[in-house]
Amino acid sequence: MDSNREQKFVFQQPKTLAERSTLARLLPDRLKYRIPVAVDPIEAPAEKAFAAWPERIYILSSGGRVLYKAEPGPFGFKPDDAEAALKKLFAG
Repeated sequence: MDSNREQKFVFQQPKTLAERSTLARLLPDRLKYRIPVAVDPIEAPAEKAFAAWPERIYILSSGGRVLYKAEPGPFGFKPDDAEAALKKLFAG
């Protein structure tokens, strides 16, 4: 994707959890996102369970029920929409 090249977000696919974790820190650091980022292990259990590739925001209940599911990224990656969903969930 051209925008990824322009913003220098083009990387080799990580082969270890340490490499994946290093890359995962770049998103909030470079783009100043204020949301926690979870890192799926190399075996990708979350990706498989939630169809979370390439990225997707989910809000889960403490029991694991899906309360909010964003569209897949990169164009569906909208932290502001997730924040609005959280405010609505906590307001009710």
